[in-house]
Amino acid sequence: MANSVYHPSIEGAQHGAKSLVDFLAYAKRSGAAGAQPSNYMLQSESGFKSAQEIRNAFDQAGLQLDGVSGHCPIWVHTTAWTGSPTIRPFIPEDVAKKPPAEIEAWAENYVLKLLDLLAELQVKIFPMFWGVAFGWELATGYPWGFWAGPGFDLIKEGQERFVNKTRKIRDHARKLGIKLCHEIHPGTAAATADEFLSLVSICDGDETMAVNADPSHCWEGESFESRFLKVGPYVYACHIKNHTIRPGLPVRTMEPAWMKRAMQFTDLASGDINMQRYAELMLQIGYPQRYCKLTGAKSAPLVVEAESAHKDLDYTSADGIAYVRDHIQWPAAGGSFEDGMGA
Repeated sequence: MANSVYHPSIEGAQHGAKSLVDFLAYAKRSGAAGAQPSNYMLQSESGFKSAQEIRNAFDQAGLQLDGVSGHCPIWVHTTAWTGSPTIRPFIPEDVAKKPPAEIEAWAENYVLKLLDLLAELQVKIFPMFWGVAFGWELATGYPWGFWAGPGFDLIKEGQERFVNKTRKIRDHARKLGIKLCHEIHPGTAAATADEFLSLVSICDGDETMAVNADPSHCWEGESFESRFLKVGPYVYACHIKNHTIRPGLPVRTMEPAWMKRAMQFTDLASGDINMQRYAELMLQIGYPQRYCKLTGAKSAPLVVEAESAHKDLDYTSADGIAYVRDHIQWPAAGGSFEDGMGA
């Protein structure tokens, strides 16, 4: 649509079984105008593909490069210190056998090289989420109060840990002009808007600290309106995803099967969130304007994700792309609808 502020895009992490070329071909067939490949899609046997090879793949597919998803390596980097085995799916088998400090160092080096590749690609947007820097006790979010006592203060320790562990990555991203776009998310270093703002504060207002908006993670009392109005100036990236909460079921439970969980990711059209209102809120807080100013793009991506307990991944993403294309592409208002009244 001419002069639309948005275009449909797609996240690559859930489509990791596809090569970069196959993923881009699928995205194009599905009607996407852009894509956010995962870091894994950019890997080669010797490290990363060349920037020229990646650019050629996007040019041949006729798609915009809307950023690179780096959730997994960043999460490994800020979670390895806990010794948690949950990082193993995201790192090479030989690295997984190393002590936590060596895994963290490996992840830091990996991320720094990835940031260099992004800079060579002239990519400014890096959607990700910081890992469990404050420890698993605080990551639960449970208000039991056992977070400080004789000889320990988990919040203060977590703040110091976050600042120190992320410093080299933040410094490098800032030097390269890249925004580290944290997806406010349960089980990460910032699960609420206030927690993200706290991270910015303890990092002395670091300009590389940004937000990847995703309304589907607002399911425990904080609405997408309240969350993103609070962090509006920091939103440089935007996923569009919906969910529903099944009544009478516990939201927090040790249930591994997604089909049985209270919180279910859904099609864009069938969840609890009004996607039109969400897209309008992004416009209100200045996301598309901010994205286009930083990147030079003519429109901002609304990035769909294939996360459904009931539907095929390719179907889910294609359906989301079609929904954005058909329902959330419109030219922005040039002023108030009252301006012409009485003229």
